Amino acid sequence: MTPSTQPIRFFHRGRIVDVSGVHPTRSVLDWLREDARCTGTKEGCNEGDCGACTVVIGELAQPGEKDAVGGLRLQTVNACIQFLPTLHGKALFTVEDLKTQCSHGRDPAQHDKHPVQRLHPVQQAMVDCHGSQCGFCTPGFVMSLWSTYEHHQEGGSRPTRQQLADELSGNLCRCTGYRPILDAGQRMFDLPGVRLATAPVVEALSTLKRDGTFDYAAPLGQRLDHFHAPTTLAELAALREAKPGAQLLAGSTDVGLWVNKQFRDLGDIISVGDVAEMKVVEERGDALYIGAGASLELAFRALAQRAPSLTDVWLRFASPPIRNAGTMGGNVANGSPIGDSPPVLMALDAEIELRRGERVRRMPLPDFYVDYMKNRLEPGEFVQGMSVPLAALRRQVRAYKISKRFDCDISALCGGFSIALDGDVVKEVRLAFGGMAATVKRAARAEAALTAKPWTQASVNAAKLALAQDFKPLTDMRASADYRLQVAQNLLQRLWLETRTTDPLPVEATSVWSVMPHAALDAVQGA
Repeated sequence: MTPSTQPIRFFHRGRIVDVSGVHPTRSVLDWLREDARCTGTKEGCNEGDCGACTVVIGELAQPGEKDAVGGLRLQTVNACIQFLPTLHGKALFTVEDLKTQCSHGRDPAQHDKHPVQRLHPVQQAMVDCHGSQCGFCTPGFVMSLWSTYEHHQEGGSRPTRQQLADELSGNLCRCTGYRPILDAGQRMFDLPGVRLATAPVVEALSTLKRDGTFDYAAPLGQRLDHFHAPTTLAELAALREAKPGAQLLAGSTDVGLWVNKQFRDLGDIISVGDVAEMKVVEERGDALYIGAGASLELAFRALAQRAPSLTDVWLRFASPPIRNAGTMGGNVANGSPIGDSPPVLMALDAEIELRRGERVRRMPLPDFYVDYMKNRLEPGEFVQGMSVPLAALRRQVRAYKISKRFDCDISALCGGFSIALDGDVVKEVRLAFGGMAATVKRAARAEAALTAKPWTQASVNAAKLALAQDFKPLTDMRASADYRLQVAQNLLQRLWLETRTTDPLPVEATSVWSVMPHAALDAVQGA
């Protein structure tokens, strides 16, 4: 550590730890296993996909914050793709924290000398329900279940089996199957309760609160790499303008893979994770404003509250640990043609807000993308937020995700649609697709084929033909070009079936969880 830099300080295993000298891109997982010798957390995929490395991050909750646990905001994340400096000022909980001590009737005077370890109810339930076989993925499952346990204990509620399945969608198991793990998720609430002692954590985190930018640096060879974490939007804008070549970091759900899988050299990093102004999700006038630093979980929840038909794409957007860490602004700025946020936002006529220094400019989201992974950001500029007209959320809105695996998978194709009818005539329609071109874009010809036309099968057939002129899909490992085009056309058919004026198809008719018999569902979960 150089004299001008600060150590990374966070709460771990009951105390505040100071870390210096590690590179800014050292992952939380590597620090846990190699430096802290906490080897309960496992490395599986090293890309945030399998959930074996799931840990829980604690932060001070805002007054009146929903879902807070004893003054803390507890969220699961994937330790393998989180950089260690992002823990500064936070608390890190791992499977080692779950063991508790009890006397089991011993003389209390002897208890401190010879404490007896007992399993946490989450762990005991996994034992009782035979929820572990090889055990490699088990710590990750346990931490996801522990987060669920704490939140529901705080609220005095119990999750449904489906809610448990949603919470565990980012934890993959190859040998036990999911049925006994879901059984354990229900069983853990039947055992004597054990709660996290939050007061010492809140007290410790309160001492770590700071004003101003956190600056950390460590050498890489002869070079000193910096990690900057500003706390205000003005500080962020000034830093970005002063260091236009630095790597901007949001949730690290993509950038972390650049380091782990592509071995990229990032150099200096500017993190937006501590800028509260960037995390705002609120109505401003006639629009829903989503700050670029708002998590995918919060952003999609706000959209789904106003357009419930978006719930499915919200829950299927990656996994809870990814949605907790990743940001909607990062997903938009990334520019991947298979990102699931842009099709939804384009269907809702979203505008993107860009900032450089004091200058702020806005543009329709479709105009932001230039080519594959290229956009209109200028040097020193960053995405500040997105604005979604409330009127667009009052249309009939749909979003359909097609992927090989139902949960926690990258889309082969994602469609975001909205339509407003005047009687049985199409007044407005937006059809946006990801996975069909080098960028996410709207299907202009298909939209034109529908606008001011009766909302009938004949019009839909015309739009399907026009769709073949809008896109020339590619073939890759996820899907062939022919498959993508056929599925995109089928999604237009589904949109019509669900929104036609006569005998519309109810949403329940196409829900996996609604149409699958309970016995068949158990068989799938136990496979």
